[in-house]
Amino acid sequence: MTPRTLWLLALTLLCACSAEQVTYRPAPQILPAHIRKLAVRNAGNKTQQFGLEDKLTLAIVDEFLRDGSYNIVPEAQADGIVVPTVTRYILTPIQFDSVLNPVTYKLEILLDVQFIDKTTNTIMWDEPNLDGILMYTNETLRGGITEEQAREQIWSQLAVDVVTRVVQGFGAVTGSSQRAVSPQTPPTERAPVMPPKPVNPNIY
Repeated sequence: MTPRTLWLLALTLLCACSAEQVTYRPAPQILPAHIRKLAVRNAGNKTQQFGLEDKLTLAIVDEFLRDGSYNIVPEAQADGIVVPTVTRYILTPIQFDSVLNPVTYKLEILLDVQFIDKTTNTIMWDEPNLDGILMYTNETLRGGITEEQAREQIWSQLAVDVVTRVVQGFGAVTGSSQRAVSPQTPPTERAPVMPPKPVNPNIY
């Protein structure tokens, strides 16, 4: 084997080793080791829609129990506390029948979630605007559902997102950024209107 061949072989091996070294394999972002037991605080409700908080809280607790990564206990016994808050509830009719009765709706619910490290009594992270969306057909039509049934489906969606965010860490779920909402265009500044010139009726 010639020296040139040996040199090329060594260069190839060096490149292969370098490629392996720069491979990006991020470690999973999990909660600190001292957090072993979690509590789910009863959800807050900043909307005018009554009674959302109880069923959302139950859905989140059920999902944590199904996941099994952490024990769910009362807040007094917990190492960490999950604090969900419903911030927006938007029901929009998007399709109508021949006499303009709504037959299809879009239901969107936004949720903020905070995680409190009870050991240090600090907010470890704050995940805003987790978004649950469902389009559904009015219950009067075949295969349709009620608004309450639509909410139940969204609670299940949001509960999975909350548990995923807690267990897997930042980036596991994505909220709807408020920066994606186009701000209202400010009114354009108008040029000042000059008063009309006085008219002299006696020009001669």
